[in-house]
Amino acid sequence: MGKRDFLSISQLSREEIDRILSRSAEYVSGSRVPASPGILAGRGIGLIFEKSSTRTRVSFEMAIYQLGGYPIFLAAEDIQLKRGESIPDTARVLSGYLSGLVIRTFEQESLGAWAQYASIPVINGLTDLHHPCQALADLFTIDQMRHGLTGLKLAYIGDGNNVAHSLIEAGAKMGLDVAVACPKGFEPDPLIVAAAEQEARKNGARIRVLSDPKEAAEKADVLYTDVWVSMGREKESVSRRKLFAPYQINADLLSRARPGALVMHCLPAHRGEEITGEVLESPQSVVFEQAKNRLPVQKAILEWVMEEMAPDVRPGDHRWAGTSQ
Repeated sequence: MGKRDFLSISQLSREEIDRILSRSAEYVSGSRVPASPGILAGRGIGLIFEKSSTRTRVSFEMAIYQLGGYPIFLAAEDIQLKRGESIPDTARVLSGYLSGLVIRTFEQESLGAWAQYASIPVINGLTDLHHPCQALADLFTIDQMRHGLTGLKLAYIGDGNNVAHSLIEAGAKMGLDVAVACPKGFEPDPLIVAAAEQEARKNGARIRVLSDPKEAAEKADVLYTDVWVSMGREKESVSRRKLFAPYQINADLLSRARPGALVMHCLPAHRGEEITGEVLESPQSVVFEQAKNRLPVQKAILEWVMEEMAPDVRPGDHRWAGTSQ
């Protein structure tokens, strides 16, 4: 018996994404209520966060609780990783106590090590390269608002960061055109873009990386932005604000999108920098609905990764010893 990790959007098939989105919708409507005591009954899920978090942490903690499980938050400085214990050793130890891990860390390679050595499912709560849980919540929000994804255009304006990477991969899978506008030198990873372009062609979508935000926003159905200074880049804040100033989502840029275009931001927002307060609070903004949707989507993600585990298997069971991905 294997296990199921969730490390990036690229590992999912279109059918699996559809399934997660459908389950999320059922959680929102109330038609999907786990039978008491819930699919995570008796299971502890660890949350190991090396980066601060509001939405990812709270939504996962509540999702775990509402599915009958017990969330255990493990700040990086509170466990032995900070004193030199290795990821492989920690992953194997925690696999004896817990039924899953949500990891929020810096390097994607570190996340891969957690997945390799843990015998329980590992979920990517954010790395510097990918933010797949956010991208699924974004797809779900657009799908709920527009009753479909195929043929729509999303314009991402700003830094070609982890959020941009996951949105590019998600759009390519689901037939959603994605135009990314970034300053020179801040484009998304070319390997991720190339793989997404190939995937997009299969699904009738188009992925473009541009330098002109106005061109990207032209006739877009969704305008999306993120902070200009990501966690770990604080020393670059002054230079980035100056360089990214033309990439602000404001009324002028929004006017170039389709009438009624959705405005999205994964938060936290710095009003007056990457987005104006006027646009963030406009009727076209679905930013807070987008944040709210993290909860039902995290439930669906947890259910998806956990369904590979037999209901009678608990941490430390010999049937799980030595399994890895």
